Amino acid sequence: MEHIVIIGNGISGVTAARHIRKKSDKKVTIISSESKHFFSRTALMYVYMGHMRFKDIQPYEDHFWMKNNLNLVQDHVSFIDTENKKLTLTNSSPILYDKLILAVGSKPNRFGWKGQDLDGVQGLYSKQDLELMEFNTRGIKHAVVAGGGLIGIEMAEMLISRNISVDFLVREDSFWNGVLPKQESQLINNHIGKHHGVNLRLRTELDEIISDDNGRVKEIKTKNGEIIPCQFVGLTAGVSPNIGVVNNTPIEVGKGIKVNAYLETNVKDVFAIGDCAEQLYPVGQRRALEQVWYTGRMMGETVAQTICSAPTKYQPGHWFNSAKFFDIEYQTYGWVWNSLKDGEEEYVYQHPTKEILLHFVFDQSSKEFKGINTFGVRMRHEIFDNWLTQKVSVEHVIQNLRTANFDPEFYAHFEKEVVEGYNLQFKSNLTLNKPVWWRKLLKPQTV
Repeated sequence: MEHIVIIGNGISGVTAARHIRKKSDKKVTIISSESKHFFSRTALMYVYMGHMRFKDIQPYEDHFWMKNNLNLVQDHVSFIDTENKKLTLTNSSPILYDKLILAVGSKPNRFGWKGQDLDGVQGLYSKQDLELMEFNTRGIKHAVVAGGGLIGIEMAEMLISRNISVDFLVREDSFWNGVLPKQESQLINNHIGKHHGVNLRLRTELDEIISDDNGRVKEIKTKNGEIIPCQFVGLTAGVSPNIGVVNNTPIEVGKGIKVNAYLETNVKDVFAIGDCAEQLYPVGQRRALEQVWYTGRMMGETVAQTICSAPTKYQPGHWFNSAKFFDIEYQTYGWVWNSLKDGEEEYVYQHPTKEILLHFVFDQSSKEFKGINTFGVRMRHEIFDNWLTQKVSVEHVIQNLRTANFDPEFYAHFEKEVVEGYNLQFKSNLTLNKPVWWRKLLKPQTV
């Protein structure tokens, strides 16, 4: 019986295992040194904040794996022998494979800061990181978070939930402005500033982490020479592919493990998926590395097809993503860059008093809808995915916003003001269409 071995039990590896099992009776083994059972990595923050228990973020009961004949090994792979198709493990006997899937994820970036290995200094990615953070923050009063991305704002929220004050260091002149346009970035700056206990320090970089007499952090120094006392430092300056497992192997790497459209590496019968996979031929405007939950899931589904004798190219479809900045929900569909590209036009609606913003991007000449950022409102993914596929006009989108809005009827709605603002800016006379049952809009539309 063909043996499929998967290194990594995150969303990519587990999705691949589940879909291989659905399609075949192949022997499947999942190896992970992090935890025996799969859990939702994006929910780790809620465990720390006390909203959930760790067992609540494990979507499958422990008996699920045996019931579906999925073999779990909790160990570390120390070497991959691709010639003999053999894995050397730290604490277990070697494992032979017929096909190997590398789903080894990411690791927090460290940029060689002096003192980065002191006690009380860490990143946040794994279950072990969560456990370490529980220990490192017990009884402390002040923390520094260095790095202005999504993990940084999550860690700041985690810390203030325990009444730990935070200096939040962001080297850019506005939060996440490498991704967000100016209006959105400023909205989040203001929102962070409203949260008691978080001191957002823009244009501020970490220079050195300073130890007390016991080898624990006692303060940090910024690049402008300022000293900030603290008992914990969160290093949240992004993540990078965790590719150490392929050292001393013929598997080709760049920033990640290089794969073709079928998620195959340059070594026969070895695949890579999820955060660690670097696309040789990125699809459309997508990046070669996409460290996002749903793309990892899609890669897992795709590689399962190929392994089960139905070679399938990775086709992730239209870009989308979502996040939460403290109390503000954020969604993006299509392409909204931090600055307009040639031939693009934009319309930004921002509520005068509430933290609600919608940013539409469209083709300047044809008015074809290209993408949207939403803050403070929730939109239906299926509808925006359909509109992007059908290449509808931005005016079609604006007129039908009520149907795309996911919020219940009793929530306040602002679509009328969005239409009025568009009409004023572009001298149009659009009217807001009445909402219809949203599945009707999944049929092809005519621009």
